[in-house]
Amino acid sequence: MRVPSAMTVTDATKWLRVHRRVSDPRIRLLCFPHAGGTAQLFHGWPALLPSDVEVLAVRYPGRQDRLAEACIEDMATLADTIETALRPWLDRPLALFGHSMGACVAYEVAVRLEARGIVPEHLMVSAHEAPQWPSHDAPHEVDDDNLISHVRSLGDLHSEAYDIPELRDLLLPALRSDYRLIGGYRPANPTPVKAPITAYTGQDDPTCVVDGALAWSGLAAPGSFELRPFPGDHFYLVAREAEVVADVAARLARV
Repeated sequence: MRVPSAMTVTDATKWLRVHRRVSDPRIRLLCFPHAGGTAQLFHGWPALLPSDVEVLAVRYPGRQDRLAEACIEDMATLADTIETALRPWLDRPLALFGHSMGACVAYEVAVRLEARGIVPEHLMVSAHEAPQWPSHDAPHEVDDDNLISHVRSLGDLHSEAYDIPELRDLLLPALRSDYRLIGGYRPANPTPVKAPITAYTGQDDPTCVVDGALAWSGLAAPGSFELRPFPGDHFYLVAREAEVVADVAARLARV
């Protein structure tokens, strides 16, 4: 396992933010943010989920309270490290939800868990085509203004932060680094998983065509895949949060 040398299983808990701790959870939901995103994307989810669901989110390095830490630009290293961080949390059923870049990270973590004999209860992937689908070129080498314009074109409701010079300087390095990571992620033969897969999409998302979202079915067992489109663009997840989380809750209720 390729875990960064400064990382240990003991301090790996810094990778997880607990949005709601439950004394005896029926299931845990682990959420993975998008490129440039933070665990805060999911801070409102506990209020919309049943009280027996414990809600956690991944905290990527290079942003917020991990600003001083180097970003990781290799998918294998990132997924390996997160899987290590999860080990103290595997005493309950676990479901995974990833948005955009986070969809691919969640999938890679699911692959690693299943290799250890732990099958997630559900893998929910949002706003990203399947790994084997031809990827769009990630615009990490363009200048800052064009990179920000690209993010705004996706409908990011929080992109006004880039208008503040101090925030712009803090946010751009992680955004660019994440685009390098996802731009270099093109597995030729991705591993199928046993977990059921639901692919969520925004109907007007320019980066995730329907056929690309449907391609996730090729990584699921027969009969264990569903496509769930919602009105909106790449960040439909924010605009339709209550509806999406209600759909997630319905899937968790089947466990």
